[in-house]
Amino acid sequence: MGLLPLHHTRHHSTPTSKTPRSSRTSSPSTRRRSGIILQRIACLLITVAIVGLWCARDLVYDSYTLAALPLLKWRQGASSFYLSVENDGFDVTFESYDVNQTSTRGEEGYEDRVPGILHHIALGPQENQKEGWQEARERCVELHPGWEAMLWTDEKADELVREHYPEMLGLWEGEDGYRYGIQKVDALRYMVLYRYGGVILDMDLQCKRALGPLRRFDFVAPAANPTGFSIGFMMAEKGNEFVGELVANLKRYNRHWLGLPYPTVMFSTGCHYASTIHAFFRGDRSKLKILGGTKDNKKLHMLSGPVNTPLFKHLGSSSWHSYDAAMIVNLGKSVGGSRWRLPIMFLLACGLFFLVIRRIRRRRRVASLKV
Repeated sequence: MGLLPLHHTRHHSTPTSKTPRSSRTSSPSTRRRSGIILQRIACLLITVAIVGLWCARDLVYDSYTLAALPLLKWRQGASSFYLSVENDGFDVTFESYDVNQTSTRGEEGYEDRVPGILHHIALGPQENQKEGWQEARERCVELHPGWEAMLWTDEKADELVREHYPEMLGLWEGEDGYRYGIQKVDALRYMVLYRYGGVILDMDLQCKRALGPLRRFDFVAPAANPTGFSIGFMMAEKGNEFVGELVANLKRYNRHWLGLPYPTVMFSTGCHYASTIHAFFRGDRSKLKILGGTKDNKKLHMLSGPVNTPLFKHLGSSSWHSYDAAMIVNLGKSVGGSRWRLPIMFLLACGLFFLVIRRIRRRRRVASLKV
């Protein structure tokens, strides 16, 4: 078969056609439908987010309170609750008081609000007690003649919870209860103080002087670094409202925070937890005294590491509070910084979210007043 003539090939070739401009651009109706679909997707996402926040509102709020403590709340009104000569007529150096003063009854206009009871907590096997703890406790007892001395062992602690705090048995013994022994120690501090009042001391705090001058206050605890207060030493009147709040909120804050041991302890029962309840306390915070320092030495009474304060020689021998500190150091070495970024950002985001909402409401309130 021969080749077709050239004119025959041209006759059957398909001419190239151009697509009309109108077919390459979407019509108004198509764009409208796309816009409606996007709006519906956005509404669905917003609805899911709102429902999620509502369902997790307790977690979100609790996270906000914990995050807001160092950023916003602790220093509000701090001048009213930090002990000072100016506001309280109290010498935080203790140079004006006798070393053996066990009461405030001799001081004009004051009475003992805190009962004369020394509490020490020694949960777990007694052979686990560190060297020097027993001597430290005995020294505190010697400096407070006439005071009752109570040593809380596992048996006594279990009996206290069963008889006086049955609502706490789930935390004490249940499957969803405390994961770490230190949480029981911390929780017991609050329950003991609320039930009996008095002074609670870590086992590694060796008293250097009697605590009588502080008995005129409803509640006292030493400042902690960088914010809040330490729970290694607390003293309170029996049935103190704030201490009652510490007990009442134990269930609410009992979470496995960030999935890590140290945040779980500190945010559920430890210093950060107690300081948060202090910061958001709706009563009179000026009665919840914090023993800070002087202008020249703001860390005068801080119990971090083996230190000497006007009141105590802190042995720093891995007692309960120093055990907390050791946990975060070990976690920092083993976990590394990258794993902490997301949890920290989450807490900061929660705090920022509630701060923005609060400011918006405040501006609306001011605007309505102007109208």
